Amino acid sequence: MKSLCIKTNHSNQLEYLLNELKHLELEEVCFTCKQFKHYKNIIIHYRGNHDSIFLNKISSALSLLVIDELEEHFLKRILLQSYFYFDRKERSQILNLCFDINANDFSTIFDQKFKILTNCFYQFLSEHKSLVLNGFTNFRIKAYFDLLDDIVNEAVNSFIIEKEYLEFISLLKLYINSQGSNCDMVHMIYSNSESILLDENKEIIIHSDDTFKAKYLSDISFSSNDYTLNSLLTLLPKKIYIHLIDSYIDEFIHTLQAVFENRVHICSDCNICKLYKNAEKAKSPNTIY
Repeated sequence: MKSLCIKTNHSNQLEYLLNELKHLELEEVCFTCKQFKHYKNIIIHYRGNHDSIFLNKISSALSLLVIDELEEHFLKRILLQSYFYFDRKERSQILNLCFDINANDFSTIFDQKFKILTNCFYQFLSEHKSLVLNGFTNFRIKAYFDLLDDIVNEAVNSFIIEKEYLEFISLLKLYINSQGSNCDMVHMIYSNSESILLDENKEIIIHSDDTFKAKYLSDISFSSNDYTLNSLLTLLPKKIYIHLIDSYIDEFIHTLQAVFENRVHICSDCNICKLYKNAEKAKSPNTIY
């Protein structure tokens, strides 16, 4: 007979484990929960002949407990210890980014965490009959914490990039609102992440290479659209009509909307759009020129 004792004083953990044991799907298993001097003990007895299967089932249940019940606490602890210089609101935002990272690649990340934890629990339970859950999670799952560290680091990097991006947008808006417009309107023909600018007479505007305005592009790159943004910052038109030839609003368009706000008007079915769509069909599919 194989017997194990799992010790914890946390009611949520006890309830979680007891529920998992009820649905263990393994015959010849019995368990009880008893209060001793320092801990509440879940005592499990297995009378079957497949110890490895039994240990794997228990290890899996314990691994799910860590992921479902304890992981958020661990992420908060990592943030508080390693990134204490962020305030509470910022740490909360970073924590949400951690959740997003887990959700965006749920299957891969979950499998990694589950495998690490299951191996740790299985190896320990193969050699010991008693496991203090709090002590085990604090000192015997380093590889799991390394993975959480990577997730937190990725979330922090995303948070910093987003914060710098918003500061960049704020700087540009401040500049725009402090300057007068140099023209009434500009038409921007946009397709496949490439753009050309037209004035109100539908004449092509040569991209500005004004180095003074270009300094605003130093903090973030918009790839081939750098000069387009620079020209718009030089012209500061009262209205910007964006003609989406492929009807797709990408990051650059979102940025223009954030910077120029109600000056931006987007269309995809006006006469100019139709003209350039027809021109695009007649030429290479990779360019509108």
